[in-house]
Amino acid sequence: MSSTANGKNGTWRNWGGTVSARPAREVAPASVEELAAAIRRAAEDGLKVKAVGSGHSFTSIAATDGVLVRPQLLTGIRHIDREAGTVTVEAGTPLKRLNVALAREGLSLANMGDIMEQTVSGATSTGTHGTGRDSASIAAQIKALELVTADGSVLTCSEKGTDEERAVFAAARIGLGALGVVTAITFAVEPIFLLTAREEPMPFARVLAEFDELWTENEHFEFYWFPHTGSTNTKRNNRSAGPEKPVGQFAGWFEDELLSNGVFQVAQWVGRAVPATIPAIAQVSSKALSARTYTDIPYKVFTSPRRVRFVEMEYAVPREAVVETLRELKAMVERSGLRVSFPVEVRTAPADDITLSTASGRDSAYIAVHMVKGTPFQRYFTSAERIFTAHEGRPHWGKIHTRDAEYLAGVYPRFEEFTAVRDRLDPDRLFQNDYLRRVLGA
Repeated sequence: MSSTANGKNGTWRNWGGTVSARPAREVAPASVEELAAAIRRAAEDGLKVKAVGSGHSFTSIAATDGVLVRPQLLTGIRHIDREAGTVTVEAGTPLKRLNVALAREGLSLANMGDIMEQTVSGATSTGTHGTGRDSASIAAQIKALELVTADGSVLTCSEKGTDEERAVFAAARIGLGALGVVTAITFAVEPIFLLTAREEPMPFARVLAEFDELWTENEHFEFYWFPHTGSTNTKRNNRSAGPEKPVGQFAGWFEDELLSNGVFQVAQWVGRAVPATIPAIAQVSSKALSARTYTDIPYKVFTSPRRVRFVEMEYAVPREAVVETLRELKAMVERSGLRVSFPVEVRTAPADDITLSTASGRDSAYIAVHMVKGTPFQRYFTSAERIFTAHEGRPHWGKIHTRDAEYLAGVYPRFEEFTAVRDRLDPDRLFQNDYLRRVLGA
């Protein structure tokens, strides 16, 4: 099935409103064979190919003026292997649907990010992650994957194959859409478990002073710092023997919907209209969420609704550099006269063995800066990026950054390993676009 993109309907836009593209054609293949045929046809017509998920990347990683592949018909669970502890899922399946389906089967991923609107292939291809002392990104939980390469052939890879297949597997788990179109992913899963979440406000100075302890003592630690204040909101998630004690329906609506989304949205509108009010609003926002503890199944603890649209930059710095990096960020905001109405999010990940993972070969801490959609973000992001890159930061592939191949080759020891796999699988750059040209080189 294919449709020609034209007129208003032919323009694709991402969730954050930072990218739009007008592809020559859109295809929504219903099978791997249909996808392979569409890729071969694109090559014959001299058109580039990009697959797009739910558009949650803020970079132009999925933009193309060639053939846009929409994977919405490639969804659902193909196979559950309880003995091996794996689930094989079609690439276009939204994480939300995967989480619910796994829970019904009494299974769960070990770790996940805080939003679940993305497709499994979009989330893994850009390196989406949550926070964890021992458990890593979603891509690090991949056991095997299937992709259609530039010549239309279907390639499966895992850590078990030949040296060549293992090199492809190391690269393709976070493949940036540069190696082919992912069609199915096999994840490691485990019997469903309970997490107890402990959320509480904590002074910024205390979080920094005790960061190593907070990280060591908790399986999943993260915090939000409110610029213009000395306040943070911390979240500690740890496995629990139960009993299940979910957030009550009213409390959930009040805290997650009204405060985190509704009041926050109004605060953003006021801040946009009158930037001078932002520090005062930040003081109120930082105190609005009170401490709470609850116990539930993983996806109900890890993820939360995000209804306020924003733009985001996130960098991974070596974990031992996070406290110093945050001190510099706070000093920059105070010095700059900037008005920042969105909290800064801080998470961690253990080192992994994926070629272009932001945690490749090093224990990492993530610092994410946000601005509400429609407000000027360049000055804030540029100043933050200067601090992050001074600490050999690695930008999230799906979030705003200005780095190029020359910089990235310097912070990724296995960068050339990835480009060698790409040269082999896509010598004619069928999957190229402007973004990949910048970050991987021509």
